[in-house]
Amino acid sequence: MDVITIIVYSVYLMIPAYFANGSALVFGGGTPIDFGKYAWDGRRLIGDGCTWRGLIGGGLLGMIVGGILGFLSEHGIATYYFNLSASKITLVSGSIIQGLLIGLLLGFGALIGDAIGSFIKRRLNIERGKPVPLLDQLDFVVFALLFVSLLVNLSWEMIIIILFISIFLHLGANMFAYAIKIKDVWY
Repeated sequence: MDVITIIVYSVYLMIPAYFANGSALVFGGGTPIDFGKYAWDGRRLIGDGCTWRGLIGGGLLGMIVGGILGFLSEHGIATYYFNLSASKITLVSGSIIQGLLIGLLLGFGALIGDAIGSFIKRRLNIERGKPVPLLDQLDFVVFALLFVSLLVNLSWEMIIIILFISIFLHLGANMFAYAIKIKDVWY
């Protein structure tokens, strides 16, 4: 595969994770995942930024986006999305079900990764909303990739491309969310 094809595959594969991560803010609010509990160090386990509504809403949106990609593949549009992952999923390869599974893993993996990133920030005594370069941009990506690797064979080239591109996509999305007043900070 040439480099452009790997880049397209990589970004296209991550679409459900990107949607899930971005939409958690929109769906969020309500009960925090940690239920307001404190850790052994006297700081919140995760904080108010990661909520059950955000986790469930964002994770389900990731699954739906994956299902749409599966539908497109099943109808001959964007079939390369599932050619990429067919080696681990032979029974449902190239189908809506496969798309739903991939989207589910990417979506919930991304949001669990984001919560783990918040947990790490709290342990480092970094308050909610304060930046931690790379952790803020890559926590959701790393866990989305870990989750989806159960079904998708990922090459090292794809992983590196996804990590690199995600840094800039995440920053760009955050700047956009800040500009339209969804986020309080640009990073």
